[in-house]
Amino acid sequence: MNILIIGSGGREHAFAWKISQSPKLDQLYIAPGNAGTSEFGTNLEIAATDFQAIRKVVLDKKIDMVVVGPEVPLVEGIHDFFLADELLRKVSVIGPVSRGARLEGSKDFAKEFMFRNGIPTAAYLSVTKDNLEQGISFLRSLDAPYVLKADGLAAGKGVLIIADLDEAEQSLREMLGGMFGQASETVVIEEFLSGIECSVFALTDGKNFKILPVAKDYKRIGVGDTGLNTGGMGAISPVPFADEIFMKKVEERIIIPTVNGLQRDGIDYKGFIFFGIISVHSEPVVIEYNVRMGDPETEAVILRLKSDLVDLFEGVANGDLADRQLEIDSDSAVTVMLVAGGYPGVYEKGDVISIPDEVSGSIIFHAGTKTKGNKIVTNGGRVIAISSKGKDFREALNVSYQNASKIEFKNKYFRKDLGFDL
Repeated sequence: MNILIIGSGGREHAFAWKISQSPKLDQLYIAPGNAGTSEFGTNLEIAATDFQAIRKVVLDKKIDMVVVGPEVPLVEGIHDFFLADELLRKVSVIGPVSRGARLEGSKDFAKEFMFRNGIPTAAYLSVTKDNLEQGISFLRSLDAPYVLKADGLAAGKGVLIIADLDEAEQSLREMLGGMFGQASETVVIEEFLSGIECSVFALTDGKNFKILPVAKDYKRIGVGDTGLNTGGMGAISPVPFADEIFMKKVEERIIIPTVNGLQRDGIDYKGFIFFGIISVHSEPVVIEYNVRMGDPETEAVILRLKSDLVDLFEGVANGDLADRQLEIDSDSAVTVMLVAGGYPGVYEKGDVISIPDEVSGSIIFHAGTKTKGNKIVTNGGRVIAISSKGKDFREALNVSYQNASKIEFKNKYFRKDLGFDL
């Protein structure tokens, strides 16, 4: 079959690498892709949200399946766009319709969904300018630190965790005043939960689901989880504390009620569900949903997936995922992210990247790169994801760190303490 991947990051490069191994694949296209994805398919200069251009290429290239990587086209309704078009309706789309994508597109919707379906999550209040005083009263009823979340999509930057009450009140006013644009017209105030986090991924056809390898990502820019939040500085899979007992609780208390809740709401959900889980006294609690695979977790998780990913996607599209085989490698896999100096603040693009021949033992997934002439240059804050396997995460990290020191570009930075909390 002919497959189109939507997106341009490390996640999409990892998908391209894995999908290209499938005997079911004929032609692979990536829109817009990056300097790395072109090794496995044809990059197309099309934005992930340009639905009309995507429609044209799907018809021109006789695409059978579209795999949507990032959240924005899902929230904006790319799956609905296909379903509403007579010529596109038969094309399989891996990713939920817009109603399902609200699990990520609206923090308020997600929290209300969790409470309604009895899914463990932190206490919360949704605040607009109309109930600001109620919001401030709720803040004052909580213990520090204070968690403020922009309701809408804010490119991973819309969550503030603030130690001081006065500062939290001021930040609430600023968020409602447009700190994150439309995304923070509603702000969700949450009770702070203390514990260790992990990323759980399920692939579902709307009724059945498969649980993919669990991972842990590292969001903060600085050593010891300090400094600003990023899109993710690295990931480790599996996660030692997410053992069989813990994961049974996750499945019974969180995944099954989520899939059943979507069915009850009449949402035909086909694609990935990410559960941001925090272990509080060994009990799983949901921090957030995403409606796609995480990045950089995908670059680690995909290395442990022994099954044919296209076969699993066919199961999603056909509604027979229960009959498909999911086989997971027992080895550990890690991803170390190389980022541009200044990220997640102001950083430069267009710096030449050098990947020497002696880089070996890792799979190099491109994230923010593009080709310029015969050179590969930086094109984003997160530049390269170095993914490796080992008998445990320390062995795998050692390989990724060795290769991280060999790849060069101006002001390169990476965290050297991944796994410190495991």
